[in-house]
Amino acid sequence: MSITGPGSVTATNLLAQNNIFNQLDTLSQELGTGEAATTYSGLGSQAGLALQLNAQLEAIDGYSSTATTVGTTLSIAQSALSQLSSISDSVSESLSDQGDFSLDSTGQTSTQESAASYLDEILSLLNTQVGSSYLFSGSATGQPSVASADTILNGNGTQNGLVQVIQNQLQADEGVNDTGRLSTAVSGSQLTLSSDGSPFGFQLSGVTSSLTGGSASGPTGSPPTITVNLGADTAAGDTVTFDLTLPDGSTQNITLTATTASPPGTNQFTIGTDAASTATNMQTALNTAVSSLAQTALPAASAIAAANNFFSDPPQVPNGPPYDTATALVDGSATTVQWYTGGNSSTPLQTATAQVGSSLTVAYGMQANEPAITSLLANVAVLAATTYSASDSNAEASYDALCQSVQTNLSGQSGTQSISDIEANLANAQTTITNATAINTQTQTTLQDMLQGVEGVNDNQIGEDILTLQNDLSASMSVTARLAQMSLVNYLAPVTG
Repeated sequence: MSITGPGSVTATNLLAQNNIFNQLDTLSQELGTGEAATTYSGLGSQAGLALQLNAQLEAIDGYSSTATTVGTTLSIAQSALSQLSSISDSVSESLSDQGDFSLDSTGQTSTQESAASYLDEILSLLNTQVGSSYLFSGSATGQPSVASADTILNGNGTQNGLVQVIQNQLQADEGVNDTGRLSTAVSGSQLTLSSDGSPFGFQLSGVTSSLTGGSASGPTGSPPTITVNLGADTAAGDTVTFDLTLPDGSTQNITLTATTASPPGTNQFTIGTDAASTATNMQTALNTAVSSLAQTALPAASAIAAANNFFSDPPQVPNGPPYDTATALVDGSATTVQWYTGGNSSTPLQTATAQVGSSLTVAYGMQANEPAITSLLANVAVLAATTYSASDSNAEASYDALCQSVQTNLSGQSGTQSISDIEANLANAQTTITNATAINTQTQTTLQDMLQGVEGVNDNQIGEDILTLQNDLSASMSVTARLAQMSLVNYLAPVTG
């Protein structure tokens, strides 16, 4: 039989107490950190799940951060686009509200001076940055989107700006005789109107007539020619209408009316003593009408065409000098300033993409050379680039024609991109980001709850465990203290004499 003394019991109690202290320390740490373990190994079989959950939470944090950054970019971009639309409206309104034709010392109207200021504002908006990135540079976000207004209008010393390009285009469109590349001829009772076959000046598009005993047809042949045959019975009020297409694609028509008056009025021809003399009189009237259009509508259309060609990619210019005998438009990259300095892609929207969710990606790229922006630039810049002479009797009519064309162009053309189309693309991206943010938040909450179940602790349960251990510890320490006070003397009978 073995007998265990108080010393052995005390030692056992002390070991138990040390174990309780360790458990209390662990529970206190869990209560303080809210985590069941400080390392993945401490989670045992749940470690792999915890790793996966944390990885997914880190990915969501990345998506959320990207969504916030892109959201800021989109808000700034929408603001810039909204201002561009406002400028377009303001220019259009200024064209409607302008007063009498009055030129300053530079040969421009106050509306044109305002257009120059608007051009500066447009270019500044197109060079908007978010951080170090240029919004309208496509994939080349590290470089400005557009050149300065001065460079665009006046060139850089070695390459032509828009002002010179407009002048060269006008020479090409007017031709050697300033008749818009048209010529007339009469042979007996037959009148012909011909273009020179080049892409410049007036293009013949058709003819109609109500000539008594006569006819009109064309254009046919090369170069294109309209033919009018006059009969002997031409009557007062008979008309011939020549349809013309101008360099910017707009149209004009010349309607000549037969009259017995001599001299005839504007756009009238006097009926002669025979068909041949009537044909000659019609030629005179037609030459006058063509010359008038060549000094009014043609310069305006030519300037619009030049601006469109300047802002195209690549720029297109007449193959001169000399320009008045130019025969074709050619690539002008070598002789024309580069107004757009960003990256170039046929799909601008795709030049900037971002993943904002596990399966959600947004595209939000933009380029300053997109059609809607280019159109705005061309039409505002053409106002800023053209000048007129106060001594030119045709200046006001030509200016009015230019303003009318610009106003029409700024109102937008069916089937072409508008700034609102770009805004809509960005709005779609913003909607996707909003949806992604909601999904990310919901997913994040779910994953955090799952992770809490793996890594977290139950505060109530820990409190109960700590209380139980504290009670056990108190009891153990009480026993140990009593045992420590015991000795053999406590069990010996008193010694008697």
